[in-house]
Amino acid sequence: MRQLILAILATVFLVSGCVSLHDLSTEITKAKETGKEGVVKVYPVDINQAWEISRAVFRWEKTDEIEEHRNENYMITSTGLKMVAFGSAMGVWIEPADFNQARITVISRRRVLSDTFTRLTESKFYERFDQGVIILKSGKKLPDFLH
Repeated sequence: MRQLILAILATVFLVSGCVSLHDLSTEITKAKETGKEGVVKVYPVDINQAWEISRAVFRWEKTDEIEEHRNENYMITSTGLKMVAFGSAMGVWIEPADFNQARITVISRRRVLSDTFTRLTESKFYERFDQGVIILKSGKKLPDFLH
């Protein structure tokens, strides 16, 4: 009986700290608007290539559905279990920097702040983005899956 009560309390604790994807999306877009958050890097690729690489990174990381907002220069996705507290959401803004360069801004949010096991982090995104740039610059097509 005691274990059941502890399990119920643990579940309530996890779910009560859980943030919905809609809330995360709103938080991420507001954070971008302030300009005070996000990891920014400039890459020697044009906007279309940056868009293609970003989409590929999300596929490679096996994220959920990708919401593309091309007119607003960003896409957003999530990863993790939707019905429990684990996982995160990530927004990627793709804007022109200089001639044939793209300015990439990445902001991610965990559904639960204490969740340290999320795959979707800014550093992981850029690690994969770097791989995508190398693939495209070598004249190859971006694969659907990357190990």
